[in-house]
Amino acid sequence: MEIQRYWSVIRKRLWLIALITIVLCTAVGYYTTQQRPTYQAAAKLMVYQSEAPGNTSSAPDAGAINSNILLIKTFKQLILTPRILEKVAAAYPDLHTSAGELAGKIGISSVSETQIMTVIARDGSYARAANMANAVSKVFQSEIRTLMNLNNVSVLNWADPEARGGSITSSPVKNVAIAFVLSILMGIALAFLLEHMDDSVKTEQEVRAKLGLPLLADIPRIRNRDLIGPDDSERTTMGARGKPNVTLDA
Repeated sequence: MEIQRYWSVIRKRLWLIALITIVLCTAVGYYTTQQRPTYQAAAKLMVYQSEAPGNTSSAPDAGAINSNILLIKTFKQLILTPRILEKVAAAYPDLHTSAGELAGKIGISSVSETQIMTVIARDGSYARAANMANAVSKVFQSEIRTLMNLNNVSVLNWADPEARGGSITSSPVKNVAIAFVLSILMGIALAFLLEHMDDSVKTEQEVRAKLGLPLLADIPRIRNRDLIGPDDSERTTMGARGKPNVTLDA
C-alpha cells in the first residue's frame, strides 16, 4: 500500500528528521530568548477640513475630504524625513535619541478612505516609545504649518507613557512550536527528496517491480568484523545478514 511505502521512507530517514528538528528548535529557542522585549505605542492624528475664511457652512465638503485623504499619503512620507525627525531629536533631548534612531523606530499607518493616521513607535521601554510617538506627532503638527501653510492636523489621542503596554515580541514557546512543525515538514520533504534521488535497488520486491523477474540469489555485504578467519567462513557468511546468502524462489 502507498501509506506503508510512505511510512517506510519516513522511518528510514527518521534520524535525519529528528536531527533537523532538534537543531532548528534549539536555534530558534536560543535566538528568541536572547531578544529583548519590544513595546509599541501609538498616537492618532486626524487630517480635517480647513474652514475657508467667511465660510460659515457646517456641512462637510466631500471634495475637501477626498483631498485630505490624498494628502495623508504625502504626510506619511513627510513625517519620516530628516527635517522632522532632527527637530524631534533636538526639541526632546530627554529622549536621548537621534534622527537615525527615530527613523528606525517610527512607523506611520492609516486606514484606507479615512482621514486618520497613526504614528507608531517601538522601543525596549513602553514609556519611551509613547514619548517618541507623542514628540513626533507634536513636532509634525507644528512643522506642517510652516512647510505647507496648512493647519489641518490635530491629535486625536496621545500615547500614554503611564500605561502598561504588553510586549509585542513573540513568545519563545510559540516560536519553538512553529519551528517544530516547520522542521518536521522540512525533514519529511528532504527524506522523500533523498529517496527520490536514490535509484539503487535494495529489496527483492524492487527487483520484481523493475525487471519483472524473480530473484535467484543475492550477495550480502560483509563487514570487516565478519572477516575473522578461514575457519569461520560459514559463520561469517551467515553473520553478514543473519540468514543464508542464497535464496530460491518456488
